[in-house]
Amino acid sequence: MTIPTVDRSTRSISRRWLALLLLCAAQFMMVLDFSIVNVALSAIQQDLGFSQQNLQWIVSAYALASGGFLLLGGRAADLFGRRRVFMIGLGLFTLASLVGGFAQVQWILIAARAVQGLGAAIVSPAALSILTTTFAEGQERNRALSIWGAIAAGGFAAGVLLGGILTDTLNWRSVMFVNVPIGLLTLVLTPMLLSESRDRSATSQIDVLGAVTVTTGLVILVYALEQASSAGWGSVQTLGLLGVALVLLAAFVLIEARSPDPLVPLRVFRQRTVTGANLIGLLMSAAIGSTIFILTLYMQQILNYSALQTGLAFLPHAIAAMIAAPIASQLATRLGTKNTLIASMTLAAVGLLHLSRIPVQGNFVRDLLPGTVVIGFGIVMTLVAVTIAATAGISDSEQGIASGLLNTSQQIGAALGLAILVAVSTARTEAVMAQLGGAADAQRIALTAGFRAALVGGVSFAIVGVLVALFVIQAADCRKNKLRRNAEVGRSR
Repeated sequence: MTIPTVDRSTRSISRRWLALLLLCAAQFMMVLDFSIVNVALSAIQQDLGFSQQNLQWIVSAYALASGGFLLLGGRAADLFGRRRVFMIGLGLFTLASLVGGFAQVQWILIAARAVQGLGAAIVSPAALSILTTTFAEGQERNRALSIWGAIAAGGFAAGVLLGGILTDTLNWRSVMFVNVPIGLLTLVLTPMLLSESRDRSATSQIDVLGAVTVTTGLVILVYALEQASSAGWGSVQTLGLLGVALVLLAAFVLIEARSPDPLVPLRVFRQRTVTGANLIGLLMSAAIGSTIFILTLYMQQILNYSALQTGLAFLPHAIAAMIAAPIASQLATRLGTKNTLIASMTLAAVGLLHLSRIPVQGNFVRDLLPGTVVIGFGIVMTLVAVTIAATAGISDSEQGIASGLLNTSQQIGAALGLAILVAVSTARTEAVMAQLGGAADAQRIALTAGFRAALVGGVSFAIVGVLVALFVIQAADCRKNKLRRNAEVGRSR
């Protein structure tokens, strides 16, 4: 009697897609945390006695650690094993979520958020590099990245809803605790579903001097941008910190050019498409990350929405993003990465332009829904296409650093955009207040004018992104790299 057997290639394919689901679970948790904590900020402020100035450190501590350590996390994944580094980052993030949920004083919560940021800086590039080395460049990888984008959008949707529901029905601590079961389950399943991989051609050493200069430089840069609105863009503090950051980053470039085993091989920037993709990632985050912040303030301060109502208002945006993910994959495969980026960044610009008309007496269906839905489509299409472009033609041994570069660009873009657009909003609000004097409803009118000015700034970032896609991204790069990868696969068989 013949015993039925399962084809080995079929088992391999099934294992790859199960691995993708595991990676998406980790990504879901990272995005969930971003949106869920923002919704709970007011409750945290009241419970732990945060001042308005110190409250921003709940967000800033995460951004500082995440933005500063992404490159180091990406290179560590390549050198020491992507699965191992992924599990270390996941463990840190889960433990920090647990500690943050039990925090009784401000500094413990801020420290927990910083460790969460460090964990995210390790998990994100490791997870993305595992994905890009598991799925071959081309249609298969594009499909995997579309699922990745859809899960990210789902995490945002779950975050804004759960943040409102949990904060209103339980307390703010539950928004920290919700990460714990997801993290523990993912940790248990990781050794079963993910194989270990690393860059075996390189020595298992980190470029220590390069790591110190770039990590310190990025942390100082993010800190300077986060504090610029309160300290002043022309203040000694802001200019001094920016100067120190630039010197450290310039030193990093010199160190990498001379290092035999660099943290970031500068040759990756010789590919215009990779460089352009990172610029678009920066501009996308500068425009869209700031928009979420501005719209949250508009809904709560002008339209008097509760935390739950704010979360529900963002739900159509998240649903549109989830629908857009598989469309982005098909567009990138059929139309090409360059054309997809042009179309998606144009959509983002159109959505932001519509939102920049928000009135004092706003209506959700008329003034918010169309713009947020269009942006939902644009942001995920951009995310999928920009990830394809940022990792195209990069060898498997350097996928971690390529993923780290893209994530770093996005984090720095979010910090830069928020700092610039908040400053623009504040300046416009103060100018309108001065004009109105003691007029009735002056504060709401002035705040709305400031929000509109910030959204116009977001439109500018998106338009620059369209120009980068037009003139920097090379359509031939992805086609050429896809053909080369197919030839390599054919030879290996």
